[in-house]
Amino acid sequence: MQRLSRFVPSSSRRVTGLKDALWSGSLTFQHALSTSAADENTSGRKFASYTVFKGKAALSMHPILPSFSKLESGGSRVNKNGSVMLTFFPAIGQRKYDYSKKQLFALSPTEVGSLISLGPAESCEFFHDPSMKSSHEGQVKKSLSITPLGNDSGYFLNITVLNNLQKTTERLSLPITKAEFAVMRTALSFALPHILGWDQALTTHHPSPSASKPRVERPHPDSEWER
Repeated sequence: MQRLSRFVPSSSRRVTGLKDALWSGSLTFQHALSTSAADENTSGRKFASYTVFKGKAALSMHPILPSFSKLESGGSRVNKNGSVMLTFFPAIGQRKYDYSKKQLFALSPTEVGSLISLGPAESCEFFHDPSMKSSHEGQVKKSLSITPLGNDSGYFLNITVLNNLQKTTERLSLPITKAEFAVMRTALSFALPHILGWDQALTTHHPSPSASKPRVERPHPDSEWER
């Protein structure tokens, strides 16, 4: 569920090697978008993400590609759309962040479109339930809100995770400058056709010798509902 509206301006393990932690959960377009990438030596993989560090929290984003299933008539089709994973993690000191307390929020293609089209005076809010349409529905709820800072200076991102089983509520928030949001908007625009699988659907692939090599699968990225 999502809502768009006009806005009137008004101790756990500490991670210091943050870049290594982020890279291990990221995907790269160069390798992930190539049909032969999975056949390449895994040591040649590249990782990329866009990360914003603030005083109380940090935010990292990276794309997750769609999954395909083979058709009996030949070829394949998208089985599950990809997403853009947002990872929030709290600050535990000056320039120190705790990645073990990360909170994940996977943006669907439509939610990506909402952020791309967001105006300087607009806000939006998304709601996720990991167990929707099951007997566990409502046990964990996540909400992500994006509201303008005012004077066209950027946005304020806030994620709230309500766990009714553990009776806890966790919140992480950080301001995003106009320039930082411009980078996010551009990256999201570039990622959108890829997480839909359109780049592969519109590209003609020719068989190559590498196609017969054993396929090396990369472990699936962290589930949004890990936390």
